[in-house]
Amino acid sequence: MTALALRQVVAEALARVGADSNFVRVPKGKARSTTWLGIEHGFGIRHYPSGRSVYIVQTRMGGRLRTVTLGPASVLTRDQATKVARMVLAYAQVGQDPATDRARIRSAPRFDDFLDEFWAKWAVRWSAKTFEVNSGYRRNYLDQAFVGVFIDELNEAHITEWFADLNNQTGPGAANMVLSLLRLMLNKAEAWGYRLENTNPCRIVRMNKRKHCERFLTTDELHRLGEVLAAERQAEDRARALAATAATLLLLTGCRRGEILSLHWKDLRGNRIKLRHGKTGPRTVWLGEEARAIFGTIPRYNRIDWIFWNPRYRRPMTSFDHYWHEFRDAAKLPGLRVHDLRHTFASHAAMNKETLPMIGRLLGHANIQSTSRYAHLDDEHILDAAEQIGTAVERMMGLPGDLLMQ
Repeated sequence: MTALALRQVVAEALARVGADSNFVRVPKGKARSTTWLGIEHGFGIRHYPSGRSVYIVQTRMGGRLRTVTLGPASVLTRDQATKVARMVLAYAQVGQDPATDRARIRSAPRFDDFLDEFWAKWAVRWSAKTFEVNSGYRRNYLDQAFVGVFIDELNEAHITEWFADLNNQTGPGAANMVLSLLRLMLNKAEAWGYRLENTNPCRIVRMNKRKHCERFLTTDELHRLGEVLAAERQAEDRARALAATAATLLLLTGCRRGEILSLHWKDLRGNRIKLRHGKTGPRTVWLGEEARAIFGTIPRYNRIDWIFWNPRYRRPMTSFDHYWHEFRDAAKLPGLRVHDLRHTFASHAAMNKETLPMIGRLLGHANIQSTSRYAHLDDEHILDAAEQIGTAVERMMGLPGDLLMQ
């Protein structure tokens, strides 16, 4: 069915309900959101960034998901739009009989088939470690999760029952991780035309509460650790010096340990790093002057691509936990984890009045929720701003300061 034929169907349906079809054309571009009305499956209102709203119908035609615009919500009444939607849906189903042989004509795959497709298309974006972890989640908790269920049939009842059972099989943290993976899969199912937009059933499931055990270093603690790392970078043992260099760069960039240790020299491009396999996919990390200077102290070896190359064992450095325990003990910071260096970078960014979106970009977070844990760290600056605004208002109102103290 061509787009012209669909427009003719909509025009005829509008004429039948007495609505004028000569309205202003809908602006092109991605919609901000879609609200499904529930009166008819696939019937909803699409809201554009400009404030304009239009009635739409989404249904399968010719084996793929099609979106049909009915008209602006400012022109059509809800009743008129509902009648037009029913006519369009009926027209789309002419010559089809979904009830007789649903599996044969259905173009949306079963969950297990979609899982294979998702893995083939999307898993290549993950780092080796992320791929390994997610493959374990798939093998243990997803492969047999929704046997025989089509991807567009998954609903809140399926997900709620599955997540409850998942919590009986594993810990709360792992259950949250698997739910996040499933949420990503169903988002891609919408993007690839297998599900209606904004129908991801994972959104209604409340994740398990997480215990945040991260910490960040104070100014005094940073000073102590900085002195230790500076001394260790001059060590004669090249592996030890390289471990101290890696720890320093974690503090200066906010990168994850694996992102730093997996770097090749070709990834270092002037004042930035092009991460090929970050946790959330490829991204750019911008380097300050101090970080660029640190990279300049790392020795290069002929025909060796890796930046963090262990000359003793002639292989890339994949961890420096042994050295790290000695570094933190020398700085009198017992229990400090390598990952806490990343939290230190983000926390001090928040205390220096960087916005949460900016911090999220610096850290490579996929969504703002991951960054929101640092929101409380700028409360002192918010209080300062509130006091400044209050003082300015007081001055404009002409109120004496002692009156406000009563």
